[in-house]
Amino acid sequence: MTCEGCSNAVTRVLSRLGDVEYEIDLPNKKVVIQSDNHSVDQLLETLKKTGKEARHLSSK
Repeated sequence: MTCEGCSNAVTRVLSRLGDVEYEIDLPNKKVVIQSDNHSVDQLLETLKKTGKEARHLSSK
């Protein structure tokens, strides 16, 4: 994620899922996602629809 267009793409795909809270940290190229109804794998597959690399860093 390197630009506002990238963050808009992330916003677009995550908003389609519903019941997802997220915060985009563009300078650090990260998205923090909180969802009780979606698995990590489902979230990663959704993020990959943006055409960008996505990986799971940690769970809180």
